[in-house]
Amino acid sequence: IGLMKAVDKFEYRRGYKFSTYATWWIRQAITRAIADQARTIRIPVHMIETINKLIRTSRQLVQELGREPTSEEIAKRMDIPVAKVRKVLKIAQEPISLETPIGEEEDSHLGDFIEDRGVVSPAEAVINVNLKDQTSQVLRTLTPREEKVIKMRFGLEDGSEHTLEEVGQSFAVTRERIRQIEAKALRKLRHPSRSRKLRAFIDGVRD
Repeated sequence: IGLMKAVDKFEYRRGYKFSTYATWWIRQAITRAIADQARTIRIPVHMIETINKLIRTSRQLVQELGREPTSEEIAKRMDIPVAKVRKVLKIAQEPISLETPIGEEEDSHLGDFIEDRGVVSPAEAVINVNLKDQTSQVLRTLTPREEKVIKMRFGLEDGSEHTLEEVGQSFAVTRERIRQIEAKALRKLRHPSRSRKLRAFIDGVRD
């Protein structure tokens, strides 16, 4: 609900990160929901799905239009009546308890559908492992020195990115020499024979 509010109010031109902006709205929505425990509303599963779809559609339109989409534009993209969009937006912006029953059986609660961002999902874990393996395979096609330089520069070994000077000290060469090695390695990595192995992961992130 807070995320829906953030999507509705977010203005990217101000230069703020959406994640930072959304956090405030989400926290506010949760606070209001806790304060309003007595006012429990049962939400059908299909309505939760519609709210989620509307959030995704609104986010896409913001990126495409460079501004907040109107209810009419959202309705046209989702192929649903404008009145339904307005109804969903109204529901999404109301304070709702995290203990709100979901579905006809009422055996689940709204809180069960809120993702824990602090925990890596199984799908994300698999993607990360595969990406790491593919990256290692691609880097092994470089010379040992080029591979080491790229790993140090981009923190692929210990998670810490090193400066040209730090890498140069490791190889006992000048920072300019490291810059040249890095540039050559990056040109190699941009070649289709190597870059296509990682393209699927990049496209997946963009989607």
